[in-house]
Amino acid sequence: MAVPKKRTSASKKRIRKNFWKRKGYWAALKAFSLGKSLSTGTSKSFFMRQTNKTVKKVIKK
Repeated sequence: MAVPKKRTSASKKRIRKNFWKRKGYWAALKAFSLGKSLSTGTSKSFFMRQTNKTVKKVIKK
């Protein structure tokens, strides 16, 4: 059975944890940016079917 020889230092553990968190941050930022570009229609890499639905305002009297 493989056993580590020495204990991992706290600083090394912190560095690895921060790197892992940073990867998640960038993935979330890219996903948000892509969603924003799709919703505004400025995306150049995705093609969506456009629907021409007009929104009717309901006026209550």
